[in-house]
Amino acid sequence: MMRFWMCFVPLFVAVDAIGSVPLFLACTHGMHWKEFFKIIIESVITATVVALTFLFGGRELMRLLGIDMSDFMVAGGIIIFIIAITNVLSSEKLHKMMLEGGLGAVPLGVPLITGPAVLATSLLLVDTYGAFTTAAALVLNILIAGLLFFFSAQLNRILGSAGATILSKIANLLMASIGIMMIRRGIMILIKEITQSV
Repeated sequence: MMRFWMCFVPLFVAVDAIGSVPLFLACTHGMHWKEFFKIIIESVITATVVALTFLFGGRELMRLLGIDMSDFMVAGGIIIFIIAITNVLSSEKLHKMMLEGGLGAVPLGVPLITGPAVLATSLLLVDTYGAFTTAAALVLNILIAGLLFFFSAQLNRILGSAGATILSKIANLLMASIGIMMIRRGIMILIKEITQSV
């Protein structure tokens, strides 16, 4: 049991389910409850499938495609940044884009829940704690994120329309900052890899 919790904690930090709640509220503000629930299910399923697939075949897949972790970080950061900026400038336009593009799968499932940090952490933990323990810890953390998303509707009602709008704008600025941070870290890893290879 101790091995499980030793594996669970780093993944809990990597998933950052609590920190993702304001971003989820920002993306789903004003949605009908059916679409809201559908997005939660899509995000949890997508995050779980991607995380487990990467856990068991990530190294081989990345090696086959010639993709580095820095590539994941830069791509994920760009996606998050574009969505955040679009939402700040025009929330209605973004809302339509999200419904058409499948908000649950991207960006909530990937890369918000299962992002580069989760993928990298899982690859490190599987060598220490084994595939089964790491997979169980991954799934539990993703389910926790889904539960927090589900109950974020109650938080949204407590805040009210004005409070939710204010939180939405603040959360989108935070989302844009997270996107920039991911891009920056990805570029720094890439620069480090280049300098080491020279």
